Amino acid sequence: MIDFAEAEKLIVDYHAGRLNSLIRKYTSSDEFLKMLAPSTQIDRRRMLTTVEAEFGDMPMPALEDPRVRRDFLDWRERVSRSSGPREADHRLSAVSAMLTWAVERGHLLTNHVKGFRRLYHSDRSEVIWLPEHVEAFMKVAPVELQRALIIALHTGQRQGDILRMPWSAYDGKAVTVRPAKNNRAGRRAKPVRVPCTKALRAMLAKLERGSPLILTTKTGRAFQKRHFARQWEIATKAAGLDAVVIDGGEPAGLHFHDLRGTAVTMLSEAGCTPQEIATITGHSLKRIHEILERYLARTRALAEGAIAKFENSPRTKFANRLQTRAVGKPAKKAKAHGK
Repeated sequence: MIDFAEAEKLIVDYHAGRLNSLIRKYTSSDEFLKMLAPSTQIDRRRMLTTVEAEFGDMPMPALEDPRVRRDFLDWRERVSRSSGPREADHRLSAVSAMLTWAVERGHLLTNHVKGFRRLYHSDRSEVIWLPEHVEAFMKVAPVELQRALIIALHTGQRQGDILRMPWSAYDGKAVTVRPAKNNRAGRRAKPVRVPCTKALRAMLAKLERGSPLILTTKTGRAFQKRHFARQWEIATKAAGLDAVVIDGGEPAGLHFHDLRGTAVTMLSEAGCTPQEIATITGHSLKRIHEILERYLARTRALAEGAIAKFENSPRTKFANRLQTRAVGKPAKKAKAHGK
């Protein structure tokens, strides 16, 4: 035990004043352990492990040198070539989050990685599930995945919260969702009570309660994240939804997360206000206007609804009467009705 303690002290002394020690301080901090969701912690630890392998011996004073930004960006490019731009950006984001924490705690004076330009850009604001997509999926997907799709469309909740939804959250009229994801302040998000539609209640009434969870595999076990993602990918490919074109846009694969945006879109098409939508999705009123721009796709139904309002509003009556006429000729008076 004495030899082990001495060896451990040598390791601690070796890492002192290096990036290694900063990573350990960050991942053991209250901000990391209490303000980040467990899944975020796992993902960020994985990324910082790769950072440690590359920069673990870097002295802390080197992090104060503005030229360190170039070193991290060069490393990000190498990661991008081997693992893709999205993974590269995520790893550098983990570094930036750690350095920002270090600045706030007085370990560093500045974060030279902050505000880096990302390599990966993805705008899925107009990628939603149209009725024909849902129909195609329901024809080929296993019944377990069909249930997940129905719950997602009728509640607008995240995949993780749906897979963890217990029967105790359903009272016969509504489901109470307790989001696992923390809010921006780092606090656990408040529970959201989502009234169930008739279709959702009908589906839930048919299910056997052989498990504490509403959604399970064929064997009655809880879905693991990777297994569910793999099964969902297989089903979407079988339905031909891995490269769909929506309103003349670029081909894109439909993801489970797009159902959340689809639910928001349908609520808006049904005439719901942003405040009403926020009570279903669980977002704050401050955020709902921002996320509508990202989630709310410009669908044909919205456009047709807007034109119908235009044609039937007294405020636009003058515009609806407009027609072309030859210059200099007076407009013909409309004939009286019945003459």
